[in-house]
Amino acid sequence: MEWALPDPFMIDIRVADEAIDAYQHANNSEYLRWVEQISWAHSEALGLSLERYRKLDRAMVVHRHELDYLAPAFAGDELLLATWIVDCDERFSLTRRFQLKRPRDGKTLLNARTRFACVALSTGRPKRLPDEYRRIYGGAVVVE
Repeated sequence: MEWALPDPFMIDIRVADEAIDAYQHANNSEYLRWVEQISWAHSEALGLSLERYRKLDRAMVVHRHELDYLAPAFAGDELLLATWIVDCDERFSLTRRFQLKRPRDGKTLLNARTRFACVALSTGRPKRLPDEYRRIYGGAVVVE
């Protein structure tokens, strides 16, 4: 399967009946939930779990989501969601890209981008990225 960028981190998604809205396709809120789900899965795969965030008193919180809905998903669809870290300023923020595809027809259903800001968990105030975040997230950057 062709992706927008090389070497994506991916998760499988099966569209559950509960994801379907009054228009008989996956509700747009599900796409956002899947974006959050893969963000955590990728961070954990890189070694930055919620437990690690807590120990470092830091969190990467959403500053901006951009979601381009390109085609609907339906109950029972088997999907692949990919993510890449495309920017890490090594100070306060990082940016992820996402692409959601339906393998059976190769159709891209969603392109998205999220910018995260680093804050202290204890205060909610902006804080510099810890060295560990800069090393791990910075080392995972894929050039667009």
